[in-house]
Amino acid sequence: MLRLRPYKPCDAEAITSWIKDETTFYRWSAGKYEKYPVTAEDMNAFYDANAFSDSFFEMTAFDENGVAGHLIMRFPDENKKMVRFGFIIVDDGRRGKGYGRQMLQLAIKYAFEILMADRITLGVFEDNIPAYRCYQSVGFQETGRIERYRIAGEEWKCKELELLRPDRCGE
Repeated sequence: MLRLRPYKPCDAEAITSWIKDETTFYRWSAGKYEKYPVTAEDMNAFYDANAFSDSFFEMTAFDENGVAGHLIMRFPDENKKMVRFGFIIVDDGRRGKGYGRQMLQLAIKYAFEILMADRITLGVFEDNIPAYRCYQSVGFQETGRIERYRIAGEEWKCKELELLRPDRCGE
């Protein structure tokens, strides 16, 4: 059974091991990290910079076999009614088996019930079809907004997706 808990620095070694090439690195980080390959030390330093924020939550999905996935949740503004998911990744050996969907379902429940968000947003690069389908499978829908990134000398288009609190749908 998959569960979600706060990230621990010891999780970084497993998480960074799943990022085996630059495409995966950029799809995961959108260029927020300074260099590839990202190390466990890089990841922990990045999170240490946000350690005293009440708006930034690093989470790890795990089961009886260990760390299975990771994501962050953050409030992008002072209103704290919208939560942004990011750095979403699943163990590359477990992809395609429903772990991403399960992790997202747990994170959605946390965002709505614990963080009391009205809306959850995330971005997905348009060529990342498996991730896009996973997000759709848990209810995320396109907003119509597209953000453009300059990554590795190319323009990457990132689709904005959102999920509204079930009792707010239609507002």
